[in-house]
Amino acid sequence: MNGLTIRLLATPGAVPLARHAVREHLGSDASPDAELCVSELLANVIAHVGDGTPVTLRITGRATRTRVELTDPDPRAWPVLRQTGAAEESGRGLALLDAVALRWGVTQDARTKTVWCELDPGHSRPGRVAVITGG
Repeated sequence: MNGLTIRLLATPGAVPLARHAVREHLGSDASPDAELCVSELLANVIAHVGDGTPVTLRITGRATRTRVELTDPDPRAWPVLRQTGAAEESGRGLALLDAVALRWGVTQDARTKTVWCELDPGHSRPGRVAVITGG
């Protein structure tokens, strides 16, 4: 499978467009977890880096593994997996990503940060947090 790369602005209106592009690229049977991850990663950028932030979404993979990457221009705003209470209305995005991903993590350099996850396109599995690397 060839990869998909999309450059877009992280806005609420971009989320359904990105999900649609992922569905078209992967096919409807393989895409639900990838679509969820894309939604949650974009929502994190909107909430913690800023509405309208330019990002790059990449989908790569083989038959046994799909990788979703979202790169933004703020290497300081690191995602944090946290416990949320039943009454809280936000803060579940990374927990959802962690629940469906085989593994996930963050890489950074001096100017950007990339949050990524790897998915089994055929099955949902409990996730494991990957090693976080910095530059």
